[in-house]
Amino acid sequence: MSSTERPALLIGCAAGFSGDRTDAAGPVVDTLIERLARGPAGQRAFLIFETLAERTLALAQLRRRADPEAGYEPLLDAMLRPVLARCLAHGIRIVSNFGAANPRAAARHIARMARELGAEPPGVAVVQGDDLSAPAQLALLRRELGAQMDGIRLVSANAYIGAEPIAAALDAGAQIVVCGRVADPSLAVGPALSHFGWRADDWEKLGRATMAGHLLECGAQVCGGYFADPGFKEVPGLARVGFPIAEIAADGSCTIGKADGTGGLVTEATVKEQLIYEVHDPAAYLTPDVVADISQAEVEGLGADRVALRGVRGHARPSHYKVNVCHEGGWLAEGEISYAGPRAEARARLAAEVLSARLDGLKLRVDLIGALSILGDDAGRALAATPDTGLRDVRLRVAATHAERAQAERLAREVMALYTCGPAGGGGVRTALTPRLNTLSCLLPRAAVPVGFEMIEEAAA
Repeated sequence: MSSTERPALLIGCAAGFSGDRTDAAGPVVDTLIERLARGPAGQRAFLIFETLAERTLALAQLRRRADPEAGYEPLLDAMLRPVLARCLAHGIRIVSNFGAANPRAAARHIARMARELGAEPPGVAVVQGDDLSAPAQLALLRRELGAQMDGIRLVSANAYIGAEPIAAALDAGAQIVVCGRVADPSLAVGPALSHFGWRADDWEKLGRATMAGHLLECGAQVCGGYFADPGFKEVPGLARVGFPIAEIAADGSCTIGKADGTGGLVTEATVKEQLIYEVHDPAAYLTPDVVADISQAEVEGLGADRVALRGVRGHARPSHYKVNVCHEGGWLAEGEISYAGPRAEARARLAAEVLSARLDGLKLRVDLIGALSILGDDAGRALAATPDTGLRDVRLRVAATHAERAQAERLAREVMALYTCGPAGGGGVRTALTPRLNTLSCLLPRAAVPVGFEMIEEAAA
């Protein structure tokens, strides 16, 4: 069957970030199974989980330091176990970046999970190449970043790789593909490459599939989640908001819908908002697979929570991969205390002045939560000109960073001391001390970042 004769590919998304809802996959899988049952011969379905943000992988690397078998998505069991056996039984293949800092350990865990569920041992593949912590690759990063690398304590270094190794793993028979840092849309582009047999330089089709993946990658966001704004943009059933399903045609164009029987909605407006989300240049959305162009894109509502996306173009992919280097960045100290009643705002401001005087050497961030926490700058100045309302319920938050833990800890002690050292009426103190992560970014030539996959033999054990 030629690529143009192959039926539309179904891809459902069951997570938009690490920490997303763990009950999302059930309705998505139910819908995929039902559509496969009434669909044409040769139709395929995939379930993707997108669980990495820019710093998630570095946090996973810290967990792996503490436990060599950790470092993958901590909610993997809760997300995947309820649907794994059904996916395998109905031929729904799974692609995710929940491997994070330890894709091999995640793959082994999934294989164990399948055995515990009584399923046939699945073919599990691990995508390789994004981790750039080997000495030779670190030398390349040092050459690119120069003095910025001096003295840092590295946590992680990863390239945003693309869809080709995912497609290669699927072509080799993998039922589950576990990735680390791949570009978010590539989770959908890889299955499309494999299903339709497109060339890796068919830019128009890759551009369209990339934007289908972009609509899926944030989970419920395109189904009304992040869209909802009462009285302005109403969304029904938000407490049970559905997650998206894309139908990708042989030419790469797509229709976006959502899981059956769920809340939320998919409309031209929700699709348009997600389409431009995090897109710096609509004519040149850079990914490792293609440069997508949505400057002439059109969306058309088809009714019943279905929206078509057409007119996406594609141009030759970038010659370099984006790389993020995360390193230890000292400590973040935070403290909060509440003031209520007459002159509450004045007492909160006085408390901030006391802390500033006593914490010499620490640059404080001061928030009066609800007044200057969002509509204010780092110096505590209001961004919106509003009259002093004489706030009677104020939560003071102060924060500071320092390279040395002992210096950062001073803030917590001083906030606690406000209980009796004044001003009057403070209560409800909470403090926290958190290690910080800082990020450097650069570009590396594609040839310097070899990518591929391996089938995990332990999956059959």
